[in-house]
Amino acid sequence: MDNTLVCDLYIGGEWRPAADGRRMEVVDPATEEPVTSIAQAGREDTLAAIDAAAAAFPDWSRVPPWERSAILRRAAALLAERAEDVARRLTLEVGKPIAQARAEIQATVECIDWYADEARRLYGESLAGRTPGQRFFVSYQPVGVVAAFTAWNFPVVLQARKISPALAAGCTVVARPAEEGTGAVTELVRCFIEAGVPAGVLNLLTGLPQEISETVMDSDLVRKLSFTGSIPVGQHLIRRSADTVKRLSMELGGHAPVIVHEDVDVAAVAATSVVGKCRNAGQVCVSPTRFFVHRRIKDAFVEHFVEATRRLRLGHGLDPETDVGPLINRRRLEFVEKMVRDTVADGGRLLLGGRRPADLNRGFFFEPTVIDDVPDEARAMREEPFGPIALMTSFEDFDEVIARANALPYGLAAYTFTRSMNTAQRTIDALEVGIVGVNTYAAATAEMPFGGVKHSGFGRENGRQGIQDYLDIKFANVVM
Repeated sequence: MDNTLVCDLYIGGEWRPAADGRRMEVVDPATEEPVTSIAQAGREDTLAAIDAAAAAFPDWSRVPPWERSAILRRAAALLAERAEDVARRLTLEVGKPIAQARAEIQATVECIDWYADEARRLYGESLAGRTPGQRFFVSYQPVGVVAAFTAWNFPVVLQARKISPALAAGCTVVARPAEEGTGAVTELVRCFIEAGVPAGVLNLLTGLPQEISETVMDSDLVRKLSFTGSIPVGQHLIRRSADTVKRLSMELGGHAPVIVHEDVDVAAVAATSVVGKCRNAGQVCVSPTRFFVHRRIKDAFVEHFVEATRRLRLGHGLDPETDVGPLINRRRLEFVEKMVRDTVADGGRLLLGGRRPADLNRGFFFEPTVIDDVPDEARAMREEPFGPIALMTSFEDFDEVIARANALPYGLAAYTFTRSMNTAQRTIDALEVGIVGVNTYAAATAEMPFGGVKHSGFGRENGRQGIQDYLDIKFANVVM
C-alpha cells in the first residue's frame, strides 16, 4: 500500500475522508495490484456535498460569465501542464495504452477550453411586442445543483463533459466518477480548484454508487442529473427522477453498426477498422461492432481484418509497444468470454482470438476476437459486447442493410465507408443514430454534439448544444 495513491472526498472546499472512515481499493487491471485507495462516500457525505453545492449556487450563478470563462481557461491550462502524470495515472487505473490515455487528457483539455468560450456566449433574445411599448425577452439561467455520474472507460473526459458546461452555465456540481479511474478524476478536480473554483461549487464523491446515487435522486436540491453509463442503470435513474422532477441527460449504451460499401479500398478500411475496434480494448460506447460488409468484398475484408488484428500486441498500457490493454475487471472478462461462447453456439465462426492469452497469466486480458458469418439473431448481434469482439456479416441491398443496422433499440453511433458522396448521404439520412462517421471512426470532438437516440439516451454533450441542458429558459413580457 506504500506506493498507492490515496484519494479523499472533496466537499465544501475541503478534502476529507468518508464520515464513517470506509475506503476501497482500485487495482491495476493489467497486474491486479492495488494502485489507488479511495474514500467510500455514504449518505452523510452525499448530503453534505449536496448542501455545499446548494449553498454555493447563489453566489456562483452571479459570477460574471467572463470570470467563469477565465477560471475554466486556467483549469484547462493546468491540466495540459500535468497531462503526462494524469495520463499515467489513468493507464494504471483503467488499463488503456498510454498513447490512448494521453489522447483522452488532450480531449479533456479541449473540452474545458471549449466551454470557457461558451460561458461568454449565452445569448438571450429580444423581440418587439404586439402593442406599442411592449418587448418580449428570453433569457437563460443556470438550473442549479447538478449531479454528474460517469463511467470508467473514459473517466476523465466524461467528467469534464459534465463539469465544464455546468460551471460555464453557472451551476454547481456534485461529481461521482466510477470507482475505477478515481485517481485521474481527482487530479482533474484539483485543476479546477487551483484554477479558482470557489468552495462548494465543485464537490467530488467517490466509491461504490448505491448510497450516493439513491441520496442524490431523493434530493429536491439536485435539479439536474447528467449520467453516462449502461441502459439498465439509466432506466432506473429515469424512473427515480420522477418524484423530484429532475432534468436529465442520458448517454447510455451503443452497439454501433459499420456499413462497408463495395467501392472502398478494402485493405485500408480493414486496417482502420481494426484500430477503431480495439481502442480501449473495445470498451467504448461508440465502438464499431456489427460489421455489415458488401457481399462482393466481404471475404477480402475479413481476411485483411484478421491479419491486421493478428499483429496487435497485448500488454501493460505503460509499455509503449502495447496496442491493446486489459479489460477493466474480472467481471467484464468473464462476460466477454461467455459472449464469445454464446455467439459461436448461435452459429458464428470464430476466426481469431476468443480466449485469454496464454502468455499473460495475470490481469484481465482477452485476445482481440473476430467472428465471421454471425447471424443477426445471435446474442452478440443484439447485446452490446463492450469488449474486443468484431462481428462480421454480409449484405447486398442498401435497404436491407439499413433495416438490419436500425433493427436494435440502440441509437448512439454508426459508421459507413464509401467513395460515393451520394451513398454516404443516403446512409447518413437513413441511420437511426445520433452520430455518424463517414470514412472515419472519430465520433467525438469538443466542438460538436455527442449523444444518441432511442435507448441510447437523450441530451447532448460537447458543442454549443452541450451547455443548453444546464440552463433554464425564462420569458419576460415587458410593457412600459
